[in-house]
Amino acid sequence: MSRRYFGTDGIRGHVGQFPITPDFMIKLGWAAGCVFARSGQSRIVIGKDTRISGYMFESALEAGLSAAGVDVLLTGPMPTPAVAYLTRTFRANAGIVISASHNPFDDNGIKFFSAQGTKLPDEVEQAIEAQMDLQMSTASSERLGKARRIDDAAGRYIEFCKSTGGGNLNLRGLKIVIDCANGATYHVSPKVFAELGAEVIEIASSPDGLNINERCGATSPQKLQKIVVAEEADLGIALDGDGDRLILVDHTGAVVDGDEVLFIIANAMREQGVLEGGVVGTLMSNFGLEQAFKRMGIPFVRAAVGDRYVMEQLAQNNWLLGGENSGHVVCRHLISTGDGTVSAVQVLKAMADSGKSLYELKQGMSKLPQVMINVRLAHRVSLAGNAELEKAVAETEARLGDAGRVLLRPSGTEPVVRVMVEGEDGALVDSLCRELAEKVEKILSALVS
Repeated sequence: MSRRYFGTDGIRGHVGQFPITPDFMIKLGWAAGCVFARSGQSRIVIGKDTRISGYMFESALEAGLSAAGVDVLLTGPMPTPAVAYLTRTFRANAGIVISASHNPFDDNGIKFFSAQGTKLPDEVEQAIEAQMDLQMSTASSERLGKARRIDDAAGRYIEFCKSTGGGNLNLRGLKIVIDCANGATYHVSPKVFAELGAEVIEIASSPDGLNINERCGATSPQKLQKIVVAEEADLGIALDGDGDRLILVDHTGAVVDGDEVLFIIANAMREQGVLEGGVVGTLMSNFGLEQAFKRMGIPFVRAAVGDRYVMEQLAQNNWLLGGENSGHVVCRHLISTGDGTVSAVQVLKAMADSGKSLYELKQGMSKLPQVMINVRLAHRVSLAGNAELEKAVAETEARLGDAGRVLLRPSGTEPVVRVMVEGEDGALVDSLCRELAEKVEKILSALVS
């Protein structure tokens, strides 16, 4: 039986430890190359973020793919969504990104895209895993794959991002601070907004291989908040290390999260008459977002946490817009995956079309107080069919009424159950979450003791 390597977001690990080693990467490149080459001569795009390990892993993947007879197109440091875009542009069989997204520099991972720029189908991942079980062999000399660099990859992506704002978007007069997390967007995203006419102030745009996501970017916007206020900027844009996540800061220095970005884009699309169907959020999307969409008559469904599941729901419903409160926003009518820069362009377009500030655009949605407590256990345990848990949750929901919700969510990677309560009354929400967390810990600890 094949070993499972792929998770919900590709293959992840700590550099130097299984599975992220050079030997593994060579074998992975060969295995993936063999699978994609079965339909004839193939080519695969490889991109990476700015981690120092990317140099080593890029070469290893290239060697493995070449050994399988597959041609390689190298982009160098490029945002994850840019690789998805370029995979489609160059009619490649697949795209590979070497990145661990918002994690520290000593982590790494591998994300795959299909020829359509979407996540790989399960059967393709399974075929690659099965190939990993086989002995590696090298194609004959005349069949070895070739590699070349896409010299204009950055320029192509910059032009694409600009085009998503329509032909007439002009940001002249706006001052924007952009935090690139010392990651893959450092040489592309600032140019997008500058070429659209904005005055751009760059921070965290000098990667050295070790400083990616280090106290900067979408997961740490504190510095950005201070600079936006100090520079009297109109807004701030924070991206993560691989550029698929977006957090904004309004002119007051307040953070505008993924739920609010999703609301702003959805409202703009509705006013333009281009919002087909509804919007997909996740189990963690704020209840205030759901309430806002209900008032607007926009259908809203929740997917499991993870952009893969958001994409699945969008495809299933044939809808165009979805995202997570963490800042992954998918504008499916524009690009096949989450893209922080493209999402920011859509928000700026909404500002330009309406004449309103970011602060004003977010006012149509009121986030409800949300409290989450992690209950740590001795080991993982199933929550399904536990009558005591169901009763505890029902009692909490009854006290909230229709003005809130309760969520119990086991972690997918550690023995932790996340207890979340939302509602209009912040003090009540805090009290109920603490009470429910105590009950959950008592009930589940009895099962694992």
